[in-house]
Amino acid sequence: MHAKRDMNGRLMAAEMAEQPAILEALLQRRVQIVDQVRALLPHPLSGIVLVARGSSDHAAVYGPYLFEMASRRPAGLAAPSIQTLYQCQVDFRGYLAVAISQSGRTPEVVTVLRRMRASGARTVAVVNEASCPLERHADLTINVDAGTERAVPATKSVTATLVALGIVAQALGRVPWRAREIATIPQTIAALLHDGHPSATVARQIASAGRVIITARGLMLAAAFETALKIRETSSIFAEAISAADLRHGPIATIGPGFPVLVLSGHGGAAADARELAAHLRRRGALVTTVGPGPRAVIPLPAALPEALLPIAAVLRAQQLARLVSQQRGLDADAPAGLRKVTMTR
Repeated sequence: MHAKRDMNGRLMAAEMAEQPAILEALLQRRVQIVDQVRALLPHPLSGIVLVARGSSDHAAVYGPYLFEMASRRPAGLAAPSIQTLYQCQVDFRGYLAVAISQSGRTPEVVTVLRRMRASGARTVAVVNEASCPLERHADLTINVDAGTERAVPATKSVTATLVALGIVAQALGRVPWRAREIATIPQTIAALLHDGHPSATVARQIASAGRVIITARGLMLAAAFETALKIRETSSIFAEAISAADLRHGPIATIGPGFPVLVLSGHGGAAADARELAAHLRRRGALVTTVGPGPRAVIPLPAALPEALLPIAAVLRAQQLARLVSQQRGLDADAPAGLRKVTMTR
């Protein structure tokens, strides 16, 4: 039975293993991409807006933190339905619009970027497919070149997108890391792929409970959302991500004895907030698993990475954990029931 389980998710595992080489190749283009984005920016820059769906939307949650830190201008996520369902015309003059779509073919994302461009935005598309429809409406296309993903859960394209957003942030201003630190990402991901984590015990807890809450705050929130999605789609169980701040405002009442909770944290103030929340959840009887750079973390993240780059490592941990949970449930992570690779929302 265990031998059969080990075959589940083999495509997902193979695509996860490609990430170091893909990220290295993308970072080799960093200077070129930065120059291209800078040449495109409106002057003055009023703000930045991101549009995406699915895993790309979770990557987009990472963008506003980086973009506001770097540009000191407002940055946020678009509500695609404003354009597609309500046909509302919005003035995007002075804005940089960044659309994220691994396939570059989601009709909703294509429509929104086209309308943003027509309304005055300068547009960037982050994709994983050449000559896609989204490219026709972008002033600049950044192809992360992660290659075809045969497993339904997106893995290598997600981490590549996060790195691409980091490169775009560098074009906007001063980023909260050094050049040598982002250059270590491929080696860091390679090390995480081979270190034996995350914990099989944690995977069993989640699989047995059939539910899990993932919580984080700030920069790590994007990784929390992606963790929940990966567990949901690979294992067909209830997995929900929520801001640590919002969790305290009432939803925490649903968490009691035996309820698995993953608490993701970074450095500094974010770590202190996560420790306080984890302690409170343990007092409620929850099965708390900490994911972070501290020495006490159950699922460790590399302490040498600056906080703004930790979400990339945390997303890799999410992929590893999701595959383990699916194995515990005897499911095939490569082909979750009822899902397909591209969801054609409009």
